[in-house]
Amino acid sequence: MSDNNHGNTPAAWTFVAVAMLGFVVGAAGMMLEPISWTIFWIGVAISLASLVIFAVMARLGYHDTGH
Repeated sequence: MSDNNHGNTPAAWTFVAVAMLGFVVGAAGMMLEPISWTIFWIGVAISLASLVIFAVMARLGYHDTGH
């Protein structure tokens, strides 16, 4: 880890925000009575999509220290 940005980049913040949204959606699905597995799996998909979004943004240069 030679860079000094410590995750303070647009790509990292977007990744965290989308992943948190996915966890909230998944948790909401688990709290319903009866448990909504559809909503839970939508939350899982959103969380996994955050990895793809991060990879795309990093390739576009939004994970560099200059941003």
